Amino acid sequence: MKRSWSDVALSVWGVLVFLFLFAPIIVIIISAFNSGRLLVAWDGFGFDGFAALLEKPAIQSAVWVSIQTGFIAAIVATVLGTLAGIAMARHPGKWVFWFIGLLLLVSVTPEIVDAVALLPWLVFLGQDLGIGLFNDGIVRLVVGHSLFSTAVVSYIVRARLVGLDAQLEEASADLYAKPFATFRRVTLPLAMPAVLAGFLLSFTLSLDNTIIAAFVQVSGTTPWPVYVLSALRSGLRPEIASVSTIMLVLTLVALALVALVLRRAGDSATQIARTMTGN
Repeated sequence: MKRSWSDVALSVWGVLVFLFLFAPIIVIIISAFNSGRLLVAWDGFGFDGFAALLEKPAIQSAVWVSIQTGFIAAIVATVLGTLAGIAMARHPGKWVFWFIGLLLLVSVTPEIVDAVALLPWLVFLGQDLGIGLFNDGIVRLVVGHSLFSTAVVSYIVRARLVGLDAQLEEASADLYAKPFATFRRVTLPLAMPAVLAGFLLSFTLSLDNTIIAAFVQVSGTTPWPVYVLSALRSGLRPEIASVSTIMLVLTLVALALVALVLRRAGDSATQIARTMTGN
């Protein structure tokens, strides 16, 4: 069947849009193999940038801080978000409307606002009240990174459970199972695909967080995005692109695992998309 000129034009336009969106990523991946001194000047193909990850302690520290923070923040966000999602799905009422509004407020608040608000609050807790825990750089980063992620996990878990019948949980209660046993053996397994998806998404969101991290970090706990931002002053080097490429691959693997977990749970492609967007 011959395609109309409008279909061809839309197809070409779609390809151009994708090229526009992904061209910078392709460029940074290619630049990761630049053996030159600066990122903007191609000097030849090589793996010098990747070798810098093993040779420069500052880069190792920044990457390790990002991974450590992302993992802990993902755990915190998953625990809080899972409990909130289950509560909204299994105990509906007027409170859910207001609680979702609160989560939406957290979701749409610009990061710069959160950063400006968090900095004096953490300083107040750590310095004025003398709570030494909040003087720790990792703790401050985890608090900042888990705020938005908790809302994301709540959406995902709620979307998962709303679409599932609660009869299994009711049957468990009818068989005189205690509430905690029902939660552990019935509710949590039903929500587990969304819980794992929320954990992985929280981890990737933490890796990407720059603004909040730049405000709340303390000396010695500089995450990778902030390290890259500070490197702009002296010029971007190929190792920046190399490590960024590794972080990109790590993020893609996490997202692929999200889709795999939901697929193994029996969700269709449409359901996976809805779950990952909290619908």
